[in-house]
Amino acid sequence: MGKRIFYFLLTNVLVLLTISIIFSIFGSNYIQNGQLLLGPLLIVSAVIGFTGSFISLAMSRWMAKRMMGVRVLDPNGPLSSEERAVVDMVHRLSRAAGLVHMPEVGIYESAEVNAFATGPTKKRSLVAVSRGLLVEMDEDAVEGVIAHEVAHVANGDMVTMTLLQGIVNTFVVFLARIVAFAVSRFVRDELAPIVHFAAIIVFQLVFSILGSIVVFAYSRHREFHADRGGADLAGKDKMRHALESLKAYTNRISKDDTSIAAFKISGRKKTAIFSTHPDLDERIKRLA
Repeated sequence: MGKRIFYFLLTNVLVLLTISIIFSIFGSNYIQNGQLLLGPLLIVSAVIGFTGSFISLAMSRWMAKRMMGVRVLDPNGPLSSEERAVVDMVHRLSRAAGLVHMPEVGIYESAEVNAFATGPTKKRSLVAVSRGLLVEMDEDAVEGVIAHEVAHVANGDMVTMTLLQGIVNTFVVFLARIVAFAVSRFVRDELAPIVHFAAIIVFQLVFSILGSIVVFAYSRHREFHADRGGADLAGKDKMRHALESLKAYTNRISKDDTSIAAFKISGRKKTAIFSTHPDLDERIKRLA
């Protein structure tokens, strides 16, 4: 899931900046006679914020495929025995989760142990696994990991994440423009529009980083729900085995790979505020 969150946030920031620049260039009605009108500004902020988050959601599956190099597996086409097993596993667990439309299933060539689920709706979702996951983990652990990702799809986590991001975006845009307006009051009138525009971009980036703390906290919270959902689909023993296998793998390579917990399905011993996943020991404890 970490990859999904990272690319969603990256896309969101880029889209939000683009929309904000367009609004700034063509003007808006929240500044009149040199006064900042908070009511109209809040409306503009909500339009920009939620538009950005929903565009990011719409692009999420395409973005993940492009950035990760995911090769989508055709369930009706020629597949290797390993690929067929992954497709069958995803479809079986998806049916058990009550999904009517089967997610796309993909594999990307990477030695990392990872899997993620993304997509704008349950009908247009994607579950992808790395080659490293299939190499490093046994079948029961792989099933536990995939069940966890299918649970994310069944829980509609991308949609709820989008709504949360829309709210965060609204406050980011709102506060950035208030601060930018205040900063522009300290320069000469002829420079004020330029300073105001530049300050909007700078403070929007700063507040987006701060706002991501809220999104990351929500992501960590939803991981526990996905673990429980994975346990319901694959069985608690397989879900626990998957987490313990991830922990063993992380401990084995953490000294050589300092990025292991940055975006992946595992987590560091100590959870940071910018981590998308909670500590694996805590996840194992709560599952038990």
